[in-house]
Amino acid sequence: MEEVKQQFPDVERRRNPSASPEKREAGQVAIFQELGKALTSSLQLDQVLSTIMEKIDQFLRPDNWSLLLLDEAKQELYFELAIGKASQSLKDVRVKMGQGIAGWVAQHGEAVIVPDVSKDTRFFAKVDEKTKMETRSIVAVPVKFRDTCLGVIELINCFDGDGFQDRDLKLLEALADFAAIAIENARHVKRIHELTITDDCTSLYNARHMAVILETEIYRSRRYNYEFSLVFIDLDHFKQVNDTHGHLTGSKLLGEIGDALKNHCRLIDFAFRYGGDEFVILLPQTSKDNALHVAQRLHKLIRETSWLTKDNMNIKITASIGVAAYPQDSRTKEGVMHLADEAMYLVKNTNRDSVAAAHMGIVKPL
Repeated sequence: MEEVKQQFPDVERRRNPSASPEKREAGQVAIFQELGKALTSSLQLDQVLSTIMEKIDQFLRPDNWSLLLLDEAKQELYFELAIGKASQSLKDVRVKMGQGIAGWVAQHGEAVIVPDVSKDTRFFAKVDEKTKMETRSIVAVPVKFRDTCLGVIELINCFDGDGFQDRDLKLLEALADFAAIAIENARHVKRIHELTITDDCTSLYNARHMAVILETEIYRSRRYNYEFSLVFIDLDHFKQVNDTHGHLTGSKLLGEIGDALKNHCRLIDFAFRYGGDEFVILLPQTSKDNALHVAQRLHKLIRETSWLTKDNMNIKITASIGVAAYPQDSRTKEGVMHLADEAMYLVKNTNRDSVAAAHMGIVKPL
């Protein structure tokens, strides 16, 4: 803490020039106590960022300020937070790496102070065109965790009569470090959560998470008088794939089929790996008749696709599929699951490679 105090001897003076040394010191300590408390007491990113936002506004007083985060896949920055006039218009704006001041900072990992943007060729004027604001000056610092740039904090028009001092930049860089820790903590928690609810082999949700989602869907459907359906899928003779090609190939096949099932679901649907070579599709707000059409399409997809063609395998496989619906077949989670499973085993124990529905038996293929 002593080192932090020495770094920011004039933070309180910027806010209150007549403040005594004792008050300035108290202000300096308070900043980092609050941020430290926010980081250690909450893993909610919004709570930590709101504290950082408050301190930036309180001590640096920009007209506008933004936290831009890096979309690694697209190599673009997007506005995670935007505070100030016309901030709403920035929600859909994206800045390419290297584009504008923020893009340059993200690309090079260095802080930038631009007292007059009209004299800096890096300035990206299209953002002003969208927000109808006039940017006169910019201060931008990278938000870095270790050597990885996660984003950029950018302050617009924050220069006072004395300009933007080194002490202000050090404060902003310290706040950016706190933001980086908060962002990385949130991502770490998200990754841990994803590991607990997803299946390693297929990246679909696992059976444990299925139980939670199904409980929620039962509650929602009861309350709003909705229907929903379950589709149970079991791959036929999957053991032969493992015996012939090895378990690694079997795992790849499960992963590819899992991807195909997910891609053929609506955004509101859920796909799960139930265990072994079994999959379950939950279809919210879907009648039994419509679920049967979905099941028949998935049956045809699995049957007619040549799998693992990228590995020059061209594996053909079929599936036994069962369907049950809430509330038509049962009004309980256990009942709907049992009936869908029972319908699937009806197919499994007869001719396989078909679709069956609870209380209806095997149905004709498409």
